[in-house]
Amino acid sequence: MANKAADVEFQQVFDALRKLITKHAKKLVVQADTPSNYSLYTKVLAPNKKPMFFAGVSVRKNSVNYYLMPVYTCPDLLNDVAPELKARMQGKSCFNFKKLDKALFAQLGRLTDAGYAQFKDDGWI
Repeated sequence: MANKAADVEFQQVFDALRKLITKHAKKLVVQADTPSNYSLYTKVLAPNKKPMFFAGVSVRKNSVNYYLMPVYTCPDLLNDVAPELKARMQGKSCFNFKKLDKALFAQLGRLTDAGYAQFKDDGWI
């Protein structure tokens, strides 16, 4: 049986992380918008002739995952990121969370904004 407290906490984490990217939705394309999955793509096509993924958040079995493509395409964005946030990384562009963490979420919000600015400078937005 699922842990209801964890489900509620994961939903709170999802909602908080979702807010970090929804503010950029006006200039991007919402690809998914459900209670457990939200993703944004650029309007510019990538070399594979599909829109470029920008960011997304999804509820998984053991964590809430936050994906931020700009840190994959421009890893220099991670130069000033605190070790505590880097410790949340899985792979090159995914951050995992199980609990609300206002300080890390604030830093991730700034990183998302910097990634948006980088994508804009690079012509993806």
